[in-house]
Amino acid sequence: MRIVVLSDTHGDFRGFYRIVNDQAGADLFLFLGDGARELEEIRDLYPDKKILSVKGNCDLGSPDPEEAVCMAGEKKILFTHGHMLGVDRSDERLLDFARASRAQVALYGHTHVARIHYENGVYLMNPGSVSKPREGGPSYGILDITPAGIVPNIVPLGISPQK
Repeated sequence: MRIVVLSDTHGDFRGFYRIVNDQAGADLFLFLGDGARELEEIRDLYPDKKILSVKGNCDLGSPDPEEAVCMAGEKKILFTHGHMLGVDRSDERLLDFARASRAQVALYGHTHVARIHYENGVYLMNPGSVSKPREGGPSYGILDITPAGIVPNIVPLGISPQK
């Protein structure tokens, strides 16, 4: 199962659109907030795409939850924007929340810094920012859930990984 993870588009519809087109065969898209307007436009253009989302600190008035959980086969994925868990200071609260939720993956945005980390049975991944990265260039994430396990990757925007 291929899951595309993106966050922090902050008005960059073209970047969001490009990712959805580059990853047209993905099984699921997870949007981690701060781009509710672009998300709405993408959902209007692609009503058949499975897109789950949470709201970010800039998504005022969004009906999306602060965090959510989904299943990918036997794997539980927790996803949140992260601002309510203080991810800009530490990922400790996020990791504790993931463990309490019995999630094998915790996805977050907010910091605009792409990162993959594995600790005590939990993958933590921040896909970076589509429009305003704080380190490196624009990016998004891919989670492949395979019989062999979980394979997380950060993808620079504009480079399509092999499918």
